[in-house]
Amino acid sequence: LTGIGKYNGELCETLANCGFETEAVCAPPYYPQWRVMQGYCSFQYMSETINGVKVYRCPTYVPSTPTALKRLLHLARFALSSAGLLFTKLISRKNPNVLFLVQPTLFCAPLGLLYAKLTGAKSIMHIQDFEVDAFFGLGMGKSKQIKRAVERIECFLLRRFDLITTISHKMLEHAVHKGVSAERIVLFPNWSDTSFITPDADGSSLKTEFGFAPDDFIVLYSGNIGEKQGLEIVLDAAAAMGDRTKAKFLFVGDGAHALKLRQKAYEMGLSNCVQFEPLQPWARVPELLALADIHLVIQKRGAADVVLPSKLTNILAVGGHCIVTTDPDTELGIIAAQYPGIYRCIEPESSVALIAALKSALQEVGKNSEHNGVARKFAEQHLNKTAIIDTFCRRLRRAADSV
Repeated sequence: LTGIGKYNGELCETLANCGFETEAVCAPPYYPQWRVMQGYCSFQYMSETINGVKVYRCPTYVPSTPTALKRLLHLARFALSSAGLLFTKLISRKNPNVLFLVQPTLFCAPLGLLYAKLTGAKSIMHIQDFEVDAFFGLGMGKSKQIKRAVERIECFLLRRFDLITTISHKMLEHAVHKGVSAERIVLFPNWSDTSFITPDADGSSLKTEFGFAPDDFIVLYSGNIGEKQGLEIVLDAAAAMGDRTKAKFLFVGDGAHALKLRQKAYEMGLSNCVQFEPLQPWARVPELLALADIHLVIQKRGAADVVLPSKLTNILAVGGHCIVTTDPDTELGIIAAQYPGIYRCIEPESSVALIAALKSALQEVGKNSEHNGVARKFAEQHLNKTAIIDTFCRRLRRAADSV
């Protein structure tokens, strides 16, 4: 329902609809709760067909409380089990034209490249997050020697793929900096279904279901609740504003950090102005987005430009008014400068900056209830799902035909 997995699923289904025989090798569904969904198993292979896509589920260690070490074990376990499935497919001699690997996870790259070489498949790595940079940038790894060694391995692997795709211009530059030649890097951005997510959505019914008053000012954070977001500053803002305004802070989602954030909100006595709700069905996402007066895209400074928040595409599509924590020289900062009014950028990891921005937004949005036309126009021009995936399909067809 959220994050990279949602884009992977939509891409696979679209490829199948376009006539590509598409198979997905992945984990059992566990994200963002870090808990394997009922009906699936974390220690055995499973397969199913979803909307024309053959899906292979591989055994995966899923820690309930993911630490840095447990995350590494999680990634390593999937790399081995998924490679085991790939290599058993060699027996069938039904080789693919293209192997498409999504990062995360880089752990799958060595055996994935070997499989592509043995089968003659073109190898494509699509980078949603620069996993290594995010890991060290967020302080999960401390040793400089280990960091340099891992970065050298990363660069070695990236240069061996036939094509690298990624989701932003800054991430393209980052790939070049890592030694990938510019002619082998292609922009393949995330998208929004702009015909489904529109400013015409009405969130009043869902707002009532959640127990809010019609005149409450809703500040929404929706998506993964993890370490890289740094959502504690939202609680600081709630503590500073909740008693003196009609502002209500709504968290919709789950994640490795969710329990800690709930506990901190309780300890701060914020039950009157902070509310947590689970992820909503996709059919209700337009309503969810429409009920918010202000959307939050919160991330720590160490995550800038190595991860690009996927939630922003639908916020722009609904014409949402949004506050984004980012520095001016990042991709999000550059977009804000190029398209004035698309969203408001503030300093990352700063409760003071967030409180000031929310107080200003409370006044501005109160005077103007219209949707953000700049954001919606940008989504229509640059984030249209059909246009983005059609362009990629044409490139993929050329890659397959050249094998």
